[in-house]
Amino acid sequence: MNNTPELTQQSANGIPLWPLPLLAGLLPALATLIALQLSIRLDLIPACNPFFEGCVSVSRAARHDLPNTVFRAVVLPAAALQGLTWMLCRTWLIELGAPRERWLRHLAWIGITAAIFLVLYGAFLGTEGHAYRLLRRYGTVVYFGFTCLSMLIAGDAIHRVARSRPALTRTRLDLALLALVAALVMAGLINVFVGLLFDAETKDRIENVAEWWAAAILSIVFLLLAWLWQRSNFRARFGIEQRRDT
Repeated sequence: MNNTPELTQQSANGIPLWPLPLLAGLLPALATLIALQLSIRLDLIPACNPFFEGCVSVSRAARHDLPNTVFRAVVLPAAALQGLTWMLCRTWLIELGAPRERWLRHLAWIGITAAIFLVLYGAFLGTEGHAYRLLRRYGTVVYFGFTCLSMLIAGDAIHRVARSRPALTRTRLDLALLALVAALVMAGLINVFVGLLFDAETKDRIENVAEWWAAAILSIVFLLLAWLWQRSNFRARFGIEQRRDT
C-alpha cells in the first residue's frame, strides 16, 4: 500500500488550498498595520497616514519593542506560506493548461527565494550594526524583486490560460494581476529616480509612500490568487493506491 499526495482540481474531494494564499497575503498586512498602530500608541513614531504622508517607513514602524515582536511573530510564518503558495502556484497553472515554458518551470524556486529573504528581513529587523542593516536591506530588495518576478510569471501564465478558460477569469483578474505588477515596478522606479529630483526630506517621504503601497500591492496579489484557487476548486487530495505483486 502506498500513500501519495496528489494535487487535483475540479474535484469535490480533498483539502481546499485557497486559504494558503489568503493567509500569505493577509498576515503581512495585518502585522504591518498592527505594528504601525502600536508604534503610534507607544509614541515610537508620529501619528500619521504613511500611505499618503510618508512620515515613516514600514521598517521603522515595526523596528522597536512590542511592535517588533508582534511583526516578527506574524511575518515569519507568513513568509513560509508565501513560499508554499508559489510552489503550489506552478502546479496549479500547469494543471490549468499553462504552457510549460522556462520561466514557469522556475517559478517555485524564484518564489522560495523571495520567501527566504523575507525571513532574513524579518529576523534582522530591529537589530543594530552595519552588517545587520546590510542584511535587512538586501532582504527587502531581493524579497520585493523576486516576488515581483513571481507575480509577473504567474500573471502572464494566467493571462494565457484565460484565453481557453474565460469562465475562470470572467472578471479579468488576469489583467488585474498584470496591472498590479506594473504598479509595483513603477513604485520601484520611483525609488530609483526620486533622489535625483528632490531634497533628502522629500525623497524619504516619497520613498516611504512607495514602500507602503508596494507592500499593499503584494498582499492584494496573494488575495487574488486565493480567489482564483477557490474559483478553480484547487485542492490537495491524498490518494491510496493498492499495489499487488503477481
